[in-house]
Amino acid sequence: MPKRPMSESITGAVLAGGEGRRMGGIDKGLVPLAGKPLVAWALDALRGQTAVQLINANRSLDDYRGFGVPVVSDSGDGFQGPLAGMHAVLAAAQTEWVLTVPCDAPRVPADLAARLGQAVTQADAEIAVVEVDGRMHPVHALTRAELADDLAAAIAARERKVLYWQQSRRLVVVDCSDIAYAFVNVNTPEQVDALALELADEVQP
Repeated sequence: MPKRPMSESITGAVLAGGEGRRMGGIDKGLVPLAGKPLVAWALDALRGQTAVQLINANRSLDDYRGFGVPVVSDSGDGFQGPLAGMHAVLAAAQTEWVLTVPCDAPRVPADLAARLGQAVTQADAEIAVVEVDGRMHPVHALTRAELADDLAAAIAARERKVLYWQQSRRLVVVDCSDIAYAFVNVNTPEQVDALALELADEVQP
């Protein structure tokens, strides 16, 4: 019997539940980039490499539901940071694995799930995290969904650093320096405008 592709066991989740402080407090996932909201860039990339998709958001919920995928919110009040968002999508997932990406890094590689999936398989790991030029990108991660309860316990113990929790599990680090551009965050309106110009240049004949 042919082996099922790993992508069929992965939920792709865009984390868009932050405060957007460096964007002036606006909902960052809905900020337009080249005519399309940031969250839509990430979702479109995930659709090609994961079985189902989710959005984690804590406001503008009707707007996010308009993208045609389930929207899950953090279990606590207010904006609790990316660990709470990761817990929300792990708890909601119906698949074995969850691939998380932040909404403010819209150039998600088309082979991200394949890269991280190969790494967790080879290392018998529970989590794979992207590293670029020696810098970790812990929200770009492939995580076993069954770790939701362990993550909830870490949050209850006041852990707030994503990488600290990840390092408490079987973690493999995946060097993606060859596609470093894909993990650049846009945190200000000026950075969004600059990326829009880059994208426009890339599609020029």
